[in-house]
Amino acid sequence: MNKVAYTFALLLTLIGFSSFLVSPQNNAIEEPEKINWLTLEEAQKLSEKEPRKIIMDVYTDWCGWCKKMDKTTFSDAEVAKFVNKHFYAVKLKADSNDKLTFKGQEFTNAQFAQALRISGYPTVVFFGENFSKFQPVSGYRQAGEFKEILEVFLNADDSEEAGK
Repeated sequence: MNKVAYTFALLLTLIGFSSFLVSPQNNAIEEPEKINWLTLEEAQKLSEKEPRKIIMDVYTDWCGWCKKMDKTTFSDAEVAKFVNKHFYAVKLKADSNDKLTFKGQEFTNAQFAQALRISGYPTVVFFGENFSKFQPVSGYRQAGEFKEILEVFLNADDSEEAGK
């Protein structure tokens, strides 16, 4: 009986010890890349140091298509990887009275969305480098279509008229 108890105790000890050897990182499923969303002020600072084009997701909490775009398009690994590599991405809650500063002027989010001529949601606003020109594009877009729009915008010449 002692031999059985000793073997059982040894087995439990080995099982317990082996659980420390198996790292949770080794078994973890790699999470897909997510868009690195910034505030408008953060994007402005980064753009001064390293100019890039900017995309701004203008949304509201009550917009069903905005939520769908978050869950599908913006959560797509290819879209997220492409956006993070080539753009600064900004989220703007359009019906908020939170304050923001753009090029030295203070606005509420709602005032800024109105200044950008946003009339429906979701709307993605494409800005040239350093927020030069802008072009709002309204409506829900699936991941493939949105990536195509991103590619066209990325390759567009900022000197062309872009809806300024």
